[in-house]
Amino acid sequence: MSYVDVGKENSTSIHLYYEDHGSGQPVILIHGYPLSSASWEKQVPVLLKAGYRVIAYDRRGFGKSSQPTVGYNYNTFAEDLRKLVTHLKLRDFVLVGFSMGGGEVARYIGRYGSKDVSKAVIIGGVPPHLIKTADDPEGVDGSVFAGIEKAVAADRYAFFTEFFKNFYNTDVLLGKRVSEQAVQASWNTAAIASATASLACVPTWYEDFRADVAKIDVPTLVIHGDSDRIVPFASAGQRMAKMIPGAELVVIKDGPHNIAWTHADEVNGALLNFLTKPAAKSQTSATKKKAVA
Repeated sequence: MSYVDVGKENSTSIHLYYEDHGSGQPVILIHGYPLSSASWEKQVPVLLKAGYRVIAYDRRGFGKSSQPTVGYNYNTFAEDLRKLVTHLKLRDFVLVGFSMGGGEVARYIGRYGSKDVSKAVIIGGVPPHLIKTADDPEGVDGSVFAGIEKAVAADRYAFFTEFFKNFYNTDVLLGKRVSEQAVQASWNTAAIASATASLACVPTWYEDFRADVAKIDVPTLVIHGDSDRIVPFASAGQRMAKMIPGAELVVIKDGPHNIAWTHADEVNGALLNFLTKPAAKSQTSATKKKAVA
């Protein structure tokens, strides 16, 4: 099992669990809440077969990574990712983030630039700014997030049961595109996550990534389900694709939040098509020179 040390909480080291398979151009997979890197099981073999080196890691507090009570904010998440990239000495890599993972993609480039980043993919991501504010009326009402925080604090196990119904749109897709067992497996993964992380990550969903998104200057693919009940397409993916010059948008018809599972063939096809496509000159322009070393 492979781990990278990303810091300490008092006397205890904080380690991120990661897997590193294959060879070729590195593709880093960043999972969503409240799952782990195991959630990419429908993408990993496809990417490996296509000749990519696939790296997937568990965010702090989730999966097999350490469960500290500190560091649940996007600056720290991006720093954790940076330490993994540095540890593996990666160059010319692709960042692929699902849901919360889309935030890491945006904040990583926002903080560290795109010097070694080849491309970016955001699937059902939370950027650019999910919460409704006076200067951003297109977001989700804050009461929704307050209700989620209250539910997680009261009984996170009961919350996860209801959450995954909308994560997979089980009223429509159960038995068709997702099985009861797959939903249960997601619940099991969520249940072993840190209680602290389960609650502390909720307010990070409405982090303001608009300044970060403005710094994304690499070819970018945005994939989003048009029936996403967790991160609404109109509030997130649709807006983000418009904010990034030259970004490619793929909308998955009837797709729920976790389209990487329910619509894996469509997602994988769009992902591979994007990865093999030569970068447009407009996306490797002079703005790239502003990347932080």
